[in-house]
Amino acid sequence: MKNELIMKDVSISFDGKKALDQLSFEVYENEIFGFLGPSGAGKTTTIKLLTKQLKAESGMIELFGEDIDHVSQDTFEKIGILSDNSGAYERFSLYDNIKFFADIRRVNHARIDELLKRVGLYEDRNKKMKSLSRGMTQRALIVQAVLHKPKLLFLDEPTAALDPSTTKEIHQMLLELNREGTTIFLTTHRMEEADQLCDRIAFLNKGHVIESGSPEELKVKYAKDKMVAVFKENGKIEFDKSSEALLQLAELSKNDELITLHSIEPTIEDIFLELTKEAA
Repeated sequence: MKNELIMKDVSISFDGKKALDQLSFEVYENEIFGFLGPSGAGKTTTIKLLTKQLKAESGMIELFGEDIDHVSQDTFEKIGILSDNSGAYERFSLYDNIKFFADIRRVNHARIDELLKRVGLYEDRNKKMKSLSRGMTQRALIVQAVLHKPKLLFLDEPTAALDPSTTKEIHQMLLELNREGTTIFLTTHRMEEADQLCDRIAFLNKGHVIESGSPEELKVKYAKDKMVAVFKENGKIEFDKSSEALLQLAELSKNDELITLHSIEPTIEDIFLELTKEAA
């Protein structure tokens, strides 16, 4: 698979404290890559390095196969960003604000209406940005980031402050963009969001990756050695996977009383909590 971006042994410090410590990972073309970690782990710093808002002290960063220091402005126009310092012109109307960015990106204005309707902001398009709620502003910034159908999209907590219905619509929009060829780099504190959207996940703690893999691979790797059987009469019974327990299970299921049997899988949140606790 082709790499869209690579970080290799990247370090950076602030006020003498390491924010990233020899951080290494890669993101493949046309995948949704989840970058998860507790607050202060270095997620936003990583995005700022990958978008040239910061410069690493050491290590190597490649973007679209080029050293990041040599990536052209034309190449950077293929990127979309939603981060903690994404901004809007507060005195502009919502529509004029997004039109400004559409004109910079040479995007047809019909695309603005399409996206505003998609995220439920079309009826509010003439409101001043400064009058919008936090959730409305977040939706406007998402529209701003995806206007030009970027080749690589950085999203830092995109669904923060959004209600479940709007979050679902944003998820569908992101999946459609991904199917059309956009690689997505996602940070989120919503573990179920990462599970639903991501092809691969990396867990960041104290400035370096402590685990990575697809959601399915991680669940199998960290699964407990237990399973649950549901019977008609006896209800739900939890077993370990020992030979004795399996014999007991076979005995109980002789009379066609067994309804379901499944292993106990951890959630992505369970794995996140276990790993970050161990690394604390």
